[in-house]
Parts: sequence; structure tokens; C-alpha cells
Amino acid sequence: MEQSTNHDASHESLADAIDAILTDVRPLDINPALGEISPVRDIFAVEKRKAWDKSEEARCNFDYRPRITHRAGVWFLSIWQKSLMGRTLTEIKSDPAEIPHFADAVSDFIVQVLGQSLSSGSWCICTSPKRRHKVKNFATLISMEIAARLNVPFYEDVAFCTSRQRINAVFSLGSLPMEPNIIVFDDFVTTGSTLKAMKELLLQHGKNLLFVSGINNKL
Repeated sequence: MEQSTNHDASHESLADAIDAILTDVRPLDINPALGEISPVRDIFAVEKRKAWDKSEEARCNFDYRPRITHRAGVWFLSIWQKSLMGRTLTEIKSDPAEIPHFADAVSDFIVQVLGQSLSSGSWCICTSPKRRHKVKNFATLISMEIAARLNVPFYEDVAFCTSRQRINAVFSLGSLPMEPNIIVFDDFVTTGSTLKAMKELLLQHGKNLLFVSGINNKL
């Protein structure tokens, strides 16, 4: 009886070991037509669907979060912050209703910052050069409405850029504002390189600059 028990125990131990080994073995995908081993196919198109997935795109939920940030050598003010939930930046820029939304919020914010000095006649507003969207440019349309609300001049083509690159961009002067104080507005600020290029362009002409952004595109 003792020998039979040991034999059964040894058999069960061997069976358990084989099961453990087989658990770690992945079956190969056999091509039935060619009878050859082929790579495992992506039958659920996981890799392809990554290109369609927009969940990683930057978003904003428009919670009021005013802050001052130093980036790329420029201090700028912003009223909203990139968020994990909310509308994507693509959705925001393609929605005409967001233009007055931005203009109202940014105008109120600028009034709180500058106060009575806005009525001195020494302020104007401009934005960064139009590059990808030269017709119905989002930041330009917002700046025009901000100017109307604040009753200050808007200069549309203060700067030009011959390339589409945002990093290390170099701008050339277009229309130099007459006013000594300029509000430089940008709808979104990510790296700050665009604001830096505007700063380098306008400071050499003795202008005082206030940089304002709608969305600070970094957490």
C-alpha cells in the first residue's frame, strides 16, 4: 500500500509540472494554405486602431483656473488649464461658439488685471502669426472680439512667419502698433516658443508686452 501511494503521488506531481509548462506555452498560428508558421495576426486591429484613437489629445474642461506661468523665457497669464476630461482642442477650435466664449472670458480677465489703464488709449491687442489656418483663424477672430469688448485697437498682421514650425520660429515684422503697450493673445500655449518669438520681435521696438492665453496646454 505504501508503494502504491508513493507512485500515485509521484504521478500527480509529474502531471502538475506538465500542466504548468503547457500553461506558459503559446500556440503558434499555422497558415493552413502554406503549412508554414506565420506571425500571430492582429485580428482585433489593436495597432491600427491606435492611429484612430483621439483619447490622448489634449483636452480642456474650462474650469476657471487663472495662473501666471514662466515658459521659454516668457511670463504669460492664462485662465484655463489643460485637463484629463473635457473637450479636445480640435473640437474647441472647430466650434464657432467658442470664439465669443473665449472673448468674453479673456476680456473680463484682462479688465481685472489692467483696470482703468485700459481707458488711457495706450493699449492695443495682437496675436501670433497665422500659419496653418490663414482664413478664419481662431486666435485672430477671438482677438478681434476682445478688442471690441475692451475698446482697444486690434492689429491683425503684426508678425509673419514663413515656416510652419513652432519650435525656434523666427518672426518678421508686419504692422508695428502705434500704442506703447501691447496685449499679445494666443488661444493655446504649449511650449511657449511662439510667445518667445513675439517677445523677441516686439521688445526691440521698445514695446511693453502683456502675454495672455486662453488655455495653458500643460498640466
